Amino acid sequence: MDRRSPRLTVDILIEHRAGGVVLIRRRHPPPGWAIPGGFVDYGETVPDAARREAAEETSLAVTLRELFWVYSDPRRDARGHTVSIVYIASADGTPRAADDAAELGIFTEENVPAPLAFDHGQVLDDYFAYRRTGRRPAPTGCR
Repeated sequence: MDRRSPRLTVDILIEHRAGGVVLIRRRHPPPGWAIPGGFVDYGETVPDAARREAAEETSLAVTLRELFWVYSDPRRDARGHTVSIVYIASADGTPRAADDAAELGIFTEENVPAPLAFDHGQVLDDYFAYRRTGRRPAPTGCR
């Protein structure tokens, strides 16, 4: 029996007052555009990790508004099995790319950049559908 555990991550869908969500272009592999986020540190709460990662990558102090969804497909990250807890947050101020972010932008459903890293295309599709309909994604296997 395999005793390894998935690594816990957070992703933060930052709704900016400029209209749209903040995405970063990754500085390190895997390449592509991504939702700001990263690994939860040992001894850190998930909400604290979300606020820390958002600040590190976007220079924004975010307000976590709601827990959106949990993504756990073992294939979601080519580096290994991760489970991501995704928040919807809001922020004011001017975002600046920092830490693992080489570039940053604010995007709407109509202008999402490509390529996207990880399973962030699915996460964004789910998020934009939720904003249109008010319905969250169905748990895997229930769709």
